[in-house]
Amino acid sequence: MPVPNQHIAHTDEQLLQLMACDNRDAFTELYNRYWDKTFAVAYHRLDDEHEAEEVVQEVFLSIWQRRASLKLTHTMATYLSVAIKYKVITHLDRQYRKQQHLDELAFTSHETDDSTIQWLEEKELRQRLNHSISLLPEKCRIVFLLSRDENKTYAEIAAELGISQKTVEAHMSKALSSLRQSLGISLPVLILLLS
Repeated sequence: MPVPNQHIAHTDEQLLQLMACDNRDAFTELYNRYWDKTFAVAYHRLDDEHEAEEVVQEVFLSIWQRRASLKLTHTMATYLSVAIKYKVITHLDRQYRKQQHLDELAFTSHETDDSTIQWLEEKELRQRLNHSISLLPEKCRIVFLLSRDENKTYAEIAAELGISQKTVEAHMSKALSSLRQSLGISLPVLILLLS
């Protein structure tokens, strides 16, 4: 047969006085007396059984830890109701901050992944571009490199190579067309890549 709790007839105030003297049975009685009510309040606010239990445990643990100095100005029921309310607010705030932090990490990670992939793709495309340029016919390649690397106008290239400006234009047109086909990209993308 279970032993009846000797503190069952004590008032809340008497239980608190006994707890101040490290009486664990008095604490157990207080816990049993208010567990259901405090759990119901926490569960109503959180709508999650596990989290509600956690909040109630934290409130009762706090009472035990402060047993020597705990003084009530209202009833134990009122004290616990307010304590649960504040603990729920703290709990929700902690959850919100944690989720916000996780969201930021996920966003940063996603952003990093995207930029890394983009950098690798651009690097690969530039390598392919340089290889395609090296495969251009010599005169065509020279005209193209003078235009791209040295920013020379068609007139300046024509004067430097002793050819007509029309020939320079023809070489450039051939180079761009060849590069566009070998890289499989559109002219606007190629122009951006060359810039």
